[in-house]
This record gives sequence, C-alpha cells and structure tokens, in this order.
Amino acid sequence: MPANTDRYENAVSRYFEAWNARESKARTKAVAATWAVGGGYTDPLADVVGHEQIAGVIAAAHEQFPGFAFRLTGTVEGHHDTARFSWELVSEVDGSAPVAGSDVITLAGDGRIRSVLGFLDRVPDGA
Repeated sequence: MPANTDRYENAVSRYFEAWNARESKARTKAVAATWAVGGGYTDPLADVVGHEQIAGVIAAAHEQFPGFAFRLTGTVEGHHDTARFSWELVSEVDGSAPVAGSDVITLAGDGRIRSVLGFLDRVPDGA
C-alpha cells in the first residue's frame, strides 16, 4: 500500500509544481514532467490536450491571479490509477484563498498524469 500511496502523492506534488511554475521555461519543463504526452486537463473553464495547451491554461491562471499559489488542502486519496484531492489558490500577500476546488486525476503507467477532471468549489464573482 505505501508504494501506491507514494505514487499518488508524487503525482500530485508534481501537479502543484507545474501549477505554481511562474516562468515559462520552468512551467514547460514541469508540465512535461507531470503530464503524459497527449495528457489532458478539463475543468468548467478549460478543456485542453497536450503540454502546450496545459501550460497555456496555467499561464492564464497566473495572469488572472498574480501573486497567488496553488496549495493542497487535506489528503490525497487514490486507488488503481486514479486519485482525488482538493486545493485552494492562496494569496502570498494576505493569505486569502478566493478560489478552491477538487481534482480527480488518472495516471499513466509511468506515473505521469493522463487526465485531470477539475471541479471549482469556490470562485469569486466576476472571475
């Protein structure tokens, strides 16, 4: 069981590294390390496939919320090739967290993400 738990936690750790990469070059590298080739990301605001498009969604989030970072809330739960977890987007200035959500990921054999299904649990008005 610990090896499987580590697999999910490692994938989610890389996921947050990608989402928190602010520089284009670092983001490109983190996305490639996190998502399998042809991997996808879907939430209520985006439905993209491939490293370039995923990096674009992440860049857009940083443009909309400068000075914010994605943080895990709670624990990562997983079975088979699937894991779920919750997160929030936290201001590095005042600690506020205007956006929160939950994601379900499916892993490829190499531990990288094949797909993400994201749900937004809290979104500010006008976002």
